[in-house]
Amino acid sequence: MVVKVREGWAGTAFKWIIALTMLGGLSIAGYTVWQRLSKEETTDDAQIDGTIVPISARINGNVVAVMAQDEVAVKAGDVLVQLDTKDLQVALDKAEADLADAEANLRSARSDVPATSASTAGALSTARSVKDDASAALSSAEQQLGVFRARLAVTQANVRVAQANRNKAAQDVERYKSLVAKDEVSRETYDQAVAAEQAASATVDSQQAAVTEAQQNIAVAERAVEQARARVSQAEAGVQAASAGPEQVKAVESHAQAAQAVVAQKKTEVEQAKLNLSYATITAPVNGVIGRKAVDVGQNVAAGQQLMVIVALDDIWVTANFKETQLKDMRIGQKVTFEVDATGRTYHGQVERIAGASGAKFSLLPPENATGNYVRVVQRIPIRISIDPGQNGDHALRPGMSVTPKVQIR
Repeated sequence: MVVKVREGWAGTAFKWIIALTMLGGLSIAGYTVWQRLSKEETTDDAQIDGTIVPISARINGNVVAVMAQDEVAVKAGDVLVQLDTKDLQVALDKAEADLADAEANLRSARSDVPATSASTAGALSTARSVKDDASAALSSAEQQLGVFRARLAVTQANVRVAQANRNKAAQDVERYKSLVAKDEVSRETYDQAVAAEQAASATVDSQQAAVTEAQQNIAVAERAVEQARARVSQAEAGVQAASAGPEQVKAVESHAQAAQAVVAQKKTEVEQAKLNLSYATITAPVNGVIGRKAVDVGQNVAAGQQLMVIVALDDIWVTANFKETQLKDMRIGQKVTFEVDATGRTYHGQVERIAGASGAKFSLLPPENATGNYVRVVQRIPIRISIDPGQNGDHALRPGMSVTPKVQIR
């Protein structure tokens, strides 16, 4: 009996030991799992995102060739669509012809500037020389007029003297005439008085002729002065006209500047025509895969019309929508691992950005809590996770794939 009791107690104790050992193991495992889970945050609301580049036409045109198809990989610079270039080439030829014509006009306008400057300078110098000559001639004529007027005054004075002498001689003749009759003076004396009267009369006539000549000379000199003054006025007008030469030069220079502006405009038109011609060849701006092709040969496309898109597989990231309760210890730069269902691989990255608002605020119809129908819902904040270099060398990750990220918060 004693042996059986001891065996029963030993079996029970062994069972307790096993139970306690299993409980301890589970506790340790649970603690380990809890510690690991408390050091990371995870969500299944995450996917691969990437840059999707829309390809559109920059000009109107007719499609003559389409080199790209859906789901085909392309490299930056590959030709995707070719538009008809005939009209564009004609526009370029016309623009270049207009530019050549404008450049010819500019050369002509520039050559006019020195010619006009030289001619106006010479005309001004000549006009000033003519004015100086006319002024000198006027001065000489005025001096001559002064001389003639002085001579007139002298001859007029001589006439008055001669007339006085003639009157005296005539009086002497009358006096001697009566005295001769009475034989009070000799006949010789009387004859001398008559001769003196005749000489005095001749002198008066001579002086009056000198006065007439002087008056005629004055009239001629006055006409010469008037003519000289007219020439001076004409020369002054010529100087004023020649003085407008700088304004003419400025006008010619302005014409040259306007021609230069036209050349600049025509050069711009040529550059625009060249750009339009280059826009007829639509190339891939980035490496990627073609998607949503919506263009075919023979189709007329308009500027801005989307023709296809390119998914840039070299520029992808993970967008994970974490609950707001998970963001307490989340920081930019924390390490992240994420699993991708499509590849079955684990990738590495880090937290790159944290959105400025919840996803609900960016929705088309954001919630309006002020209506009174408020129900508190845990919001989700988009987190952008960058992928470490070299993780996607095979381009296996595609936008839209589901992932499960785990952020190491401690």
